[in-house]
Amino acid sequence: MNDERPTPPPSDPPAAGSAPSQQELAVRSALETVMDPEINLSVIDLGLIREIRFLDPPKTLVRMMLTTPFCPYAPQLIQDVTQAVTSVVPQECEVEIMPDPWSPDLMPDPGLLGFSY
Repeated sequence: MNDERPTPPPSDPPAAGSAPSQQELAVRSALETVMDPEINLSVIDLGLIREIRFLDPPKTLVRMMLTTPFCPYAPQLIQDVTQAVTSVVPQECEVEIMPDPWSPDLMPDPGLLGFSY
């Protein structure tokens, strides 16, 4: 790159490139309130949220998994995820369900399930 501007001092506001990570943190925080009704853990704790992207034109894309392939709560979870995301990033939100199988290995802390596997 030919960008020869000096690095801004720490007191300067963050560069535009760091804004999506702030948005993602806000979205992930909001998603901690979305609970799987059977397991009673959040979609974040279960590791169901696999990707959050901010697209142009403005839209938030959330790629998530379900704990079981034909989860009867899928429509409610999608609605709850959409509501949580749009509450912190007021733009269209698309929730894409990934076909990949879920496993406790995807959880940040599998011990939250309360048993060893």
